[in-house]
Amino acid sequence: MKKIFDNDTWQEIFGSIKKNRTRTIITMIGVLWGIFIYITLAGSSKGLDNGFERAFQSIASNSIFIWAQYTSLPYAGYKAERGIQLKLSDVDVIKKKVKDIKFIAPRNVAGVFGSAGGNIVRGNKTGTYAIYGEFPEYIKIATSKIYDGGRFINESDIKYERKVCIIGERTQQELFEEDENPIGKFISINKMNFKVVGVHKFVQGGGFGDDGDIYIPFATFKKIFNTGENVNFFMIAAKDNVDGVRVEKEIKATLKEIHKIHPDDERAISGFNLGEVFKKTMNFANGLTFLSLIVGITTILAGVIGIGNILLISVKERTKEIGIRRALGATPSEVRAQIILESVFLTTFAGIIGIVLGSFVLYGINAATIDVTDFPYTNPTVPIPYVLGALAFMIILGTLIGIIPAQRAVSIKPIDALREE
Repeated sequence: MKKIFDNDTWQEIFGSIKKNRTRTIITMIGVLWGIFIYITLAGSSKGLDNGFERAFQSIASNSIFIWAQYTSLPYAGYKAERGIQLKLSDVDVIKKKVKDIKFIAPRNVAGVFGSAGGNIVRGNKTGTYAIYGEFPEYIKIATSKIYDGGRFINESDIKYERKVCIIGERTQQELFEEDENPIGKFISINKMNFKVVGVHKFVQGGGFGDDGDIYIPFATFKKIFNTGENVNFFMIAAKDNVDGVRVEKEIKATLKEIHKIHPDDERAISGFNLGEVFKKTMNFANGLTFLSLIVGITTILAGVIGIGNILLISVKERTKEIGIRRALGATPSEVRAQIILESVFLTTFAGIIGIVLGSFVLYGINAATIDVTDFPYTNPTVPIPYVLGALAFMIILGTLIGIIPAQRAVSIKPIDALREE
């Protein structure tokens, strides 16, 4: 430890570096480049991870969306191209047969997919917005936030077919005054008065829904739009730590059985499995992190080996100097510590520069993507423990690679070194 803080030691280290300045810098670039690649790729993969979480933060990560289309195969006396209509009664059958479902929310919608939306009027302000018929389970799957003072649809709203609604932020801005609290106020939906009981927050980049959407009780929706027991689609959350792909297959198989659809018909019942997308994205991000680790370590090892070679050459060039030091009383441990410390310094210094440059690149990427909402990427960073781990790795490698030239220096006999010309 005393050797580390010895002024003469550092003068000798810097003196040696100056003698081989160009050669040393070129060799250090290998270590620098390795840690730079690791920081940049690891940070980029984290940015993808963060971006995907931001893009779908308004929805549970194990969500599954199921909707019906047209059959592609004839079955049980029915011809192909038969339109399939999901029903509210399907819910009980699905719950009974598919055990790993946590929540299921039937949903109807007007104002998207080509259907007419709701004509909304408040005073002299009007607008057309998407109207969703919801069950209380929806808010347990879609983790949208309701502003303080408001609420979502509850069981009583469904039971009594209440004319209540939850409006979006944009709807509030367009129909109400700037400082006006919409909770408790009324709006007209298709010439019927609805009481506003909540305002839902719009999640930027949420990927689902819109900040103008209006939610009303499912039972009320079907009376207004005369949909009966029809359901546009099911929004489902699987239980935690279960295979979402398997759950989706079981749901589709159950619906095919209910609606007499050929088991091999892949078109009649369609779905989107957010859990599967999450899994693939996480696997990609983890793969990118692993790749950055492998490439970084390989490049760093090549650079460290180069530093070791430089030190071997330096030891050979300083044979007479080392001999004089030994003759003046320098012990083998002091000579060994000198060479190892030089190796650790070069390796760690190159690593720090690589980390700094990588951080600047990640900062630039973050600045360029901070306002981008149509691509799932945000805040590319490398956790501090990873950075500290990389520095520790630098120190360990520097120590290990320095042992070889250090042992070579110790093996030099003073009398032989003094004869060196």
